[in-house]
Amino acid sequence: MTAVTSPGSGRLSQLRAVMQKHGVQAYIVPSEDAHQSEYIADVDGRRAFISGFTGSAGLAVVTMEEAGLWTDGRYFLQASQQLDENWKLMRSGLPKVPTKEEWLVQVLPKKSKIGLDPKLITIAAARQLLDAVKKEGHSLEAITENLIDTVWGAEQPKRPVNPVVVHPVSYAGKSSVDKIAAVREELSKKDTWGFVVTALDEIAWLFNLRGSDIIYNPVFFAYALITKDEAILYVDEAKVSSEVRDHLGSAVTIRPYDAIFADLKTRGAQAEQKKLWLDARCSLALQNALGGESLVSESRSPIMTAKSIKDEAELEGFRQSHIRDAAALCEYFAWLEKELVQNKASLSEVDAADKLEGFRQKQKDFVGLSFDTISSTGPNGAIIHYKPEKGTCATIRTDHLYLCDSGAQYRDGTTDVTRTLSLNGKPTAHEKDAFTRVLKGHIQIDMAVFPRGTTGYLLDVLARVPLWKAGLDFRHGTGHGVGSFLNVHEGPHGIGTRINYNDIPLEAGMSVTNEPGYYEDGNFGIRIENVLLIREVETPHNFGERGYLGFEHVTLVPMQAALINVELLTPEEHQWLNTYHAKCWEKVSPLLKEGGDAWNWLKANTARI
Repeated sequence: MTAVTSPGSGRLSQLRAVMQKHGVQAYIVPSEDAHQSEYIADVDGRRAFISGFTGSAGLAVVTMEEAGLWTDGRYFLQASQQLDENWKLMRSGLPKVPTKEEWLVQVLPKKSKIGLDPKLITIAAARQLLDAVKKEGHSLEAITENLIDTVWGAEQPKRPVNPVVVHPVSYAGKSSVDKIAAVREELSKKDTWGFVVTALDEIAWLFNLRGSDIIYNPVFFAYALITKDEAILYVDEAKVSSEVRDHLGSAVTIRPYDAIFADLKTRGAQAEQKKLWLDARCSLALQNALGGESLVSESRSPIMTAKSIKDEAELEGFRQSHIRDAAALCEYFAWLEKELVQNKASLSEVDAADKLEGFRQKQKDFVGLSFDTISSTGPNGAIIHYKPEKGTCATIRTDHLYLCDSGAQYRDGTTDVTRTLSLNGKPTAHEKDAFTRVLKGHIQIDMAVFPRGTTGYLLDVLARVPLWKAGLDFRHGTGHGVGSFLNVHEGPHGIGTRINYNDIPLEAGMSVTNEPGYYEDGNFGIRIENVLLIREVETPHNFGERGYLGFEHVTLVPMQAALINVELLTPEEHQWLNTYHAKCWEKVSPLLKEGGDAWNWLKANTARI
């Protein structure tokens, strides 16, 4: 990957001058916006602006003398290429790498002030930070003015004001009236006077609305407050059409986006004994506006859990959108192989990604992509969240493995699929061995049957054992939830080694990806990813009367036979593969022109192995 232009020391010098004016010795720069969004609007790209690192996950800390950037294993290689000599890369999770709290204790003089924007740090993160640093006499300084914005100045992009649209019940399955009623039931159980909704996908889901304020995510900037008697949507009224107002009806009050802070201050003063329910991911600014943590009941959002369990309309939307998406991918892979192998064309990684988007655009109910397409050849495939840039990306080579991780937003569902190909059909023995081990782990997850109450933390090992037997592994989770025409990454559940995944049982109706991989820096990357739906399964017995669950795969794109060492597969895995390919052919071929390139490609790649 070609390094981006570094911001150099100039911006750091400007930031330190502003820090000095505010009397702080350190400043925290998170990746997220005021809603803790994973993907953000350009206006909120503060960490990338100050550091030059453009990955979606990471946190920067700047002191008067040093600057550190913390990120996880997905981004180690990318960050090492994008950060200049002014920054120290902190590889989170590796031995002897301090946390940001430990580092601040090490480098700051005693009784230092650590500055932060209270809108950008969660209640939980602020508490953890303070608990860790107060032993050295350090304190947190909540600065309403964002110091990065001050440095950015007039060049900072404006906050988007894109229209909000109605998401019909035919896709959503449940009315917003019913969803709000369910939240009120939870308020009653928790004995709180209201709940503040800050996550943008939760607001979109709750009101059956969608937007386009953040690229790839059909959401809009807003807050919401649900009480026993009121439902208030805090949103820029310029976004709200008469159709949206009619959809919301008189039961929902619309207030200006920033009015949430003044309203909480007023209502907090009026509240008697009951507390306000805040998700732990809510910002410190919201708690401060209310009047402090004594007025808050803090726990996971009830909307997050409700949203993760899809209703029948959403589940069917997943199935149908993934069939159409598979047709687009078949068109793409057939075109790619023909251009590169038969026509000897020269294609960059971006050229290929753009062509794939074009195939998807032809599909019914296509809205846009669900994330930046990872179109990566050879060594770039080892950069787990690689993003090819026009003019600097690589030319695709047929003698290298090609990894394509992509997805789309359709009105009836969100897709996320990864396939790895040997474009010339001549992989090395090592590549075949690694690919087959990844495939074995993928199949073991897909075939899993487990009792209710099982978590994704417990299932993760199934994806890794075939790799571990060869001394291999991968540095990312095995699966994440997927929204229903919402964010491609959705909680609270997942499959992985994060300990919080052990708190969330997998439930029927949830969606989750299955994406083990293997990566060799400077050589290649392999990942296989399908979206799965969790469903009830019948078993011969029912030990403990718990009931049992399993998976239904909705992604229907074949695996490349040339990359598979069949001798490594168990008979059960071999049978799974042939059954899977038969289903791909059955569901996807009717959408392709008989005898055309894509039809022929699908037929060849679903032949019995």
